[in-house]
Amino acid sequence: MKNKVLVEILIPTIEQKYDVYLPVNKKIGNIINLLCRAIEDFTNGMYVGDTTVSLYSSVSGNKYNVDELLRKTDIRNGSILILM
Repeated sequence: MKNKVLVEILIPTIEQKYDVYLPVNKKIGNIINLLCRAIEDFTNGMYVGDTTVSLYSSVSGNKYNVDELLRKTDIRNGSILILM
């Protein structure tokens, strides 16, 4: 799949992790919104994302800019990201 990357998302607030495909042509902000809604569905409302949720690299700890396209970041297949 050239237009998606498979990453592992860690969510410390609920102590869960998920493997998800992310679209490379979307902005990080849109991806965060999609992830929050999907995880809320997976957990039957146990996780509720809000406007302060950000996406971080588990390797460097850097916060991803919400206005940047995923393909312009260092996120690749196998990346581990933190959603908090």
